[in-house]
Amino acid sequence: MWNDGPVLEILIVAAAVFGYSLVSERLAMTPLTAPMVFTTVGLIVGSAGTGWFDLDLESESVSILVEATLVLLLFVDAVRIDVRSLLDHSMFPSRLLAIGLPLTILLGGVFAGWMFPDLGTTEALLLAAVLAPTDAALGQAVVSDKRLPVRVRQGLNVESGLNDGVMVPVVAVLLALSGAGQEGESGAAEWVELVARQVGFGLLCGVTTGIAGGWLLHHQVGRDWVEGLYRQLATVALAAIAFASAEVLGGNGFIAAFVGGLSFGYIAAATSSDVADFTEDEGELLSSITFLVFGAVLAGPLLADIDWRVALYAVLSLTVVRILPVALAFLGSGLGRETKLFAGWFGPRGLASILFALLVAEELENEVAETIVLASVATVLLSVYAHGLTASPWTSAFAGRLRKGPADQPEMMDVPDLPTRRRLG
Repeated sequence: MWNDGPVLEILIVAAAVFGYSLVSERLAMTPLTAPMVFTTVGLIVGSAGTGWFDLDLESESVSILVEATLVLLLFVDAVRIDVRSLLDHSMFPSRLLAIGLPLTILLGGVFAGWMFPDLGTTEALLLAAVLAPTDAALGQAVVSDKRLPVRVRQGLNVESGLNDGVMVPVVAVLLALSGAGQEGESGAAEWVELVARQVGFGLLCGVTTGIAGGWLLHHQVGRDWVEGLYRQLATVALAAIAFASAEVLGGNGFIAAFVGGLSFGYIAAATSSDVADFTEDEGELLSSITFLVFGAVLAGPLLADIDWRVALYAVLSLTVVRILPVALAFLGSGLGRETKLFAGWFGPRGLASILFALLVAEELENEVAETIVLASVATVLLSVYAHGLTASPWTSAFAGRLRKGPADQPEMMDVPDLPTRRRLG
């Protein structure tokens, strides 16, 4: 009677979004972040709480939400990338991506293989890859507090915006190899064919959609044939076309979405300068819903299954597995010890890890998938609260210490605007 169909779930989601909207500006610089709010609502109304939110993890609604959110996230992040500016002024994020990210995957894979005997080498690396992307939204003050030098806050924001796209082919390949092993496709030729199909068609559909769609939209806008609203809707449509066309051909749609965004942003830079904001707003809405679903459908029901190994891996993933690679990445950079520790700690695991974990659950459907999902859920849940609670106080104190230091500190170096995950200011 209480929960007849999806109407109650829709009501809960709508009320949560509306309620948070009313106080969002007030909460922006406090430890109470949007992911914390929506995850907590999910925990309260899910099966581990009141039981009002009774959505099945394997339902089509969850699959659609996951895919739509990740597609928009990847496409918008890619559209915002100014490759030339990034290459010219990117020491901070490039070290994190080129050195820190691979080391994080390797170290996370070593710990996963050691702590979870049911995981093979591929699956251990898959778990590490699922948890490699960072999410700036979980430590909002770190990327929003103007008292923090722009080089530091923008560097972490840029890293967050790019590493999920970088990780898509890695996760896709490891997931394909794990699935092939599960189905008995263990020959090298089968693996190569599978990987080539996933990556090849993903790249082909992404480049084709981005270039052709970007050129057509830019051309028609120049002729004043496109209404303002439909410039924005066209951007959303291109993201969906890139994803769906790759999936139809047997490729990876998420690779296509990211590559499509890169191509579209390059071809239609002037056209896409403002239309991506609408797509980003849609992505923000889907992200909020995803954190609520995460709390209700994933975290709540799995809390009782978290044992000491899973809890320890979550702690290691957010500390040693992240902080040590970041420290190594910044060797010789001149950055201070606290800056390295600050950048290492504020590598929250959030939206991308949730979505990747759900993809693993959908594709593998075995005990290995259960281990990966459980470890991912525990890590993200810990990250939501640990990074949310520490972001504002540490950022404020750290910014004050930097301002009192020498003016020629590397952290204080002025840098131009770079592509970011979250709009600042």
